[in-house]
Amino acid sequence: MENKGLNKVDLIFEKIDAKSTLEKAFAMTSEQIIEQVLESGLKGRGGAGFPTGLKWKYTAAEKEPEKYIVCNADEGEPGTFKDREILDKAAYKVYGGMAIAGKAMGARKGYIYLRGEYSYLLPQLYIELYKFHKLIVEIGYDFNIEYRMGSGAYICGEESALFESIEGFRGEPRNKPPYPTTSGLFAKPTSINNVETLVTAMMIIEKGADMYVKLGTKDSRGSKVFSISGDTPIPGIFELELGMTVQEFVNAFGDGDTKAVQVGGASGFCVPRKKFAETIIGFEGVPTGGSMKLFNSSRSMYNVLHNYLEFFTEESCGQCTPCRVGCQQLLKGVEMVKKGDSKSAYLNELVKLADTMKIASKCGLGQSVGNAFKSIVENFREEVIY
Repeated sequence: MENKGLNKVDLIFEKIDAKSTLEKAFAMTSEQIIEQVLESGLKGRGGAGFPTGLKWKYTAAEKEPEKYIVCNADEGEPGTFKDREILDKAAYKVYGGMAIAGKAMGARKGYIYLRGEYSYLLPQLYIELYKFHKLIVEIGYDFNIEYRMGSGAYICGEESALFESIEGFRGEPRNKPPYPTTSGLFAKPTSINNVETLVTAMMIIEKGADMYVKLGTKDSRGSKVFSISGDTPIPGIFELELGMTVQEFVNAFGDGDTKAVQVGGASGFCVPRKKFAETIIGFEGVPTGGSMKLFNSSRSMYNVLHNYLEFFTEESCGQCTPCRVGCQQLLKGVEMVKKGDSKSAYLNELVKLADTMKIASKCGLGQSVGNAFKSIVENFREEVIY
């Protein structure tokens, strides 16, 4: 399996001339922009990994004249804080990426859905937005961006629940199809992209797809900004090339006693020490929206699992039964096993429940609960039982 190893990159936070990059983009046709993004192999940096160029292509193909580009800056995944840093240090690239996406799809309006806890960033973000709108006018392009604030609901990180929230309704996932590219915000064709995805798209236009494909692996092109926390001597935000193994990551960021790494936050996978060397951080291994939590031997994996399940039980919107009831039963189940009120074999039934939730839940929240649950139960069963 192709493996690039640990390699620090400076792409997301690199200072660039926004005006020249936007002029370059606006001189291109919609098809040329989309082709550059497709050739780069860029996949969504929110964790789902859908090819960004395809999303733009599908939205561009819609004949509806009114279209939208939405930036998901909700960042509610536990352990993830890299979008906050990007907005703080490189907001102009977020705006530029949205304008480039708008040019590619034929959208003249963009919305940024900002996590409510990040409201303190707004004064500076509005200053940067004013400069951006002034720059766009100078270039002679018509594109406007507005902010909409979240209210602390994890479920609004799901794209259709986010649309509902922007429209003034309770944040709940919609049925699919139709998909956002045909009927998204205000029932119009919409492309919704993560903060980091939009910045990366701007850098691809700036430097070219040929540059980007040299980073990462065949299945995981480019670099990724990681939010690193937990039992590590150097917590923080680091941009690294995709394709490294968890072992290489631990060698760089561990404290010498790392027994597990939670890749992708509460909805991600817990990788045990015995699988560090064989597990690739990327779409061919374990994908991540950015959160990387390291746990050493002092940590109880039962407590980690219990914390995640409490979180999901609280954040489930309650719309669908598999997620609403499933989260509660998984939490009650592990508590019963830990107390000795149920036999350890009951964990096998809970694993089956997690599998059912993955199939039957309406959106990604319920579908992803089983990721952390199964990986912790299967690899740290003794800590859950005793």
